[in-house]
Amino acid sequence: MTMIFENKTAVVTGGSRGIGRAIAETLARRGATVVIADRQIEQALATAAELAAASGQTVVALHVDVADSASVKALFDQVLAKFPRLDILVNNAGVTRDTLLVRMEEADWDMVLNINLKGAYNCSKAAVRQMMKQRYGRIVNTASVSGIAGQAGQTNYSASKAGLIGFTKALAREVGPRGITVNAVAPGFVPTALTNDLPAELKESTLKAIPLGRWGTPQEIANAVAFLASDEASYITGHVLSVDGGMVMG
Repeated sequence: MTMIFENKTAVVTGGSRGIGRAIAETLARRGATVVIADRQIEQALATAAELAAASGQTVVALHVDVADSASVKALFDQVLAKFPRLDILVNNAGVTRDTLLVRMEEADWDMVLNINLKGAYNCSKAAVRQMMKQRYGRIVNTASVSGIAGQAGQTNYSASKAGLIGFTKALAREVGPRGITVNAVAPGFVPTALTNDLPAELKESTLKAIPLGRWGTPQEIANAVAFLASDEASYITGHVLSVDGGMVMG
C-alpha cells in the first residue's frame, strides 16, 4: 500500500475500538505515526500494540478525557514531546445516551455534548496552535447522519453532531489561510458498540431507508477519513462527506 502518510503524525481520539480503531489502523498502514488517545487506556494500549505489530509503524496510546481541557493539554504536550510534528487530528471520540427528550436526564444531555462537541473544541484548539506554526495540518471530525437529518431519541447526539458540522465549517474559514484544512465525515449506520443496542425494529427500518441496502463498515468510514487527511484532498475544506449508502442526500 502507498505510504502516503510517511513522516506524518496523527492523533485519533476514541481510537481504541470501532470506527476509531479502523481509522488508526488505516493511517498506520499508510505510513503515519499514530497516537491513539482514549479514556479506556488499557484497551487503547492493547490496540496500539496490535496495530504497531500489523503495520510496522509507531503506534502509541495515551490517556485523555476530551471533555477536560487540562487532560487535553497534557495529551498534546506529551505528543509534541515525543514527536516533532502534529499533522493530522481526527476528532472521533463520541458517546450516545439515547432516549426521548421528555425522558432525558440533564446529565445525559451534558455528557454527550461535552464529549462529542466540547471534546472537538478542546482537541482542535490544542492541535491548531502547532499546525499554525507548521503552516500545515489536517483536521477531520467524525459527525453523523443524525447531525444532518436528526434521529428520534437522539436529540442530544443529533445536536452534538450538528454542532460539530457548524464547528467544522467555521474553523475551516479561520485556519485555511495557514494551510490547515478542516473537514468532517458523516457516517450512516455502522455496526459498532454504539449501535449494538439499537432496537431491532429501528435497525430494520434503517435498512429500508438506505439505497445501497446495507449498513456500512468501519473500514469504509476510515477510507473517507484517510482521503480527507491526505494531500490528495488539499483543496477540500469545510466539507461534510456523507458515508451512508445514500441514506441522506442533499
